Amino acid sequence: MMTTILIALAAGSASALMFASIISGALFSLVLFYLAPLPLMVAGLGWGPLTATIGGISAAIGLGAIFGLPYCIAFVLTVALPAWWLGHLALLGRPVAMAPSAGNGAAPPAPVLEWYPVGRILLWTAGFAALTTMAALFTLGGDAATITAALRRGLLRITGARAGSGDTQQVVDALVTIAPAAAAVVAMMTLTLNLWLAAKITATSGRLHRPWPDMKSAALPAMTLVALSLALALCFTGGLFAMLGQIASAALMMAYALIGFAVLHTLTLAMKSRALWLSGTYAVVLVFGWPAVAMVGLGLADAVFGFRQRYLQRRTPPAPVS
Repeated sequence: MMTTILIALAAGSASALMFASIISGALFSLVLFYLAPLPLMVAGLGWGPLTATIGGISAAIGLGAIFGLPYCIAFVLTVALPAWWLGHLALLGRPVAMAPSAGNGAAPPAPVLEWYPVGRILLWTAGFAALTTMAALFTLGGDAATITAALRRGLLRITGARAGSGDTQQVVDALVTIAPAAAAVVAMMTLTLNLWLAAKITATSGRLHRPWPDMKSAALPAMTLVALSLALALCFTGGLFAMLGQIASAALMMAYALIGFAVLHTLTLAMKSRALWLSGTYAVVLVFGWPAVAMVGLGLADAVFGFRQRYLQRRTPPAPVS
């Protein structure tokens, strides 16, 4: 128990320091800020959700004592809660079958476990990304006009531009329009990256208490399409609801983009130059960004038409006739 507490305190301290580094204003502190959930996720996946809970509570108390209650609440909502819950879901499993017994008096074998689906974990990640982005916007104001004005002032302060310039005003207005959705995309990608890195670290160290999942088979629940449709409909209502709809739509679309990559990994299984195609696709998406729209379309098309299932059925040889 003492080891667990020490690991929890170490993970919480590291996470709190990474989160608080944003105060320095240095460019590298932004990287540390986005990686703040990583120590708690490693603790949760390697030593259990209780370790992440203790680490998160200790970090939140420390930040609250030093920087005040707003920092404490922000850390809990954006770092501690997602790290604890996603780590808990990743280790969630249920027995689906018992292994055959040897029948010689030996200890019964461990049951076969069904682990929480990767697609559902991805959906939870999108939900956390949307909620944390919405919470951040509500710190700027309670209505769309106030939030937009605060975003505009912040962008003008960052760029050092003047509000009177016509060209500058158009650029700032465009950035303000896409800022909520862009923030949701960044939150979604960083949370997903943190969870993947934490799983890789714990798997490499031998502390991951579940087998590595088959990422190619990841699929979002069917009702995700309904949620995305409702979010897109909200985008056309105007005002605050449109802003919230943009955030939810962006987070869910990024989830479908990741599913699109899983589809691509499946559909290229038979290709001799598979590694070249995959690495080229990742490079183009990382460099230009906008080709991720194609991945969103591929993920949505697979959800509707089942490309992966049809492809794998064609590759599976028919069962021999007895």
